[in-house]
Amino acid sequence: MTDDSRPLAVFDLDNTLADTAHRQRYLERTPRDWDAFFAAAPQDPPLAEGIELALRYAEECEVVYLTGRPERCRRDTVDWLAAQGLPEGRIWMRRNHDRRPARRTKLEILRQLARTREIRVLVDDDELVCEDAERAGFPVVRARWATASAELKVAQEREGRT
Repeated sequence: MTDDSRPLAVFDLDNTLADTAHRQRYLERTPRDWDAFFAAAPQDPPLAEGIELALRYAEECEVVYLTGRPERCRRDTVDWLAAQGLPEGRIWMRRNHDRRPARRTKLEILRQLARTREIRVLVDDDELVCEDAERAGFPVVRARWATASAELKVAQEREGRT
């Protein structure tokens, strides 16, 4: 149940709450193996810093999740969030064939959410998403606690995959 008077804390998943390092190998081959990359997501270890931050924000905010993962990953994502003890919340996912850059899709959703709710914070690891969100006036926490992946960055920006 949501309380529409509470501000929103918006959290990314990959490399913010979930450690994707073990599945990066699927992006390092040519062609990239997207099916295997997303199929391995349920085995992502949690990132303690991100989990702790989400739980702390949940004390005052409604937590929602904004991910570049495709819609076909919804069941695995819901199960993973529950297994980590994270708050239930709306999950905004990419349509299965949407290949726009993450910074465009995420900013579009943030603006939509901000029409009716205060956005207390966006927590994301993607620097381009963070920069665009800050330029648009949203408060941002950069998730710098996971090992950066050049392959994932290309996937987020150029291939619109996550």
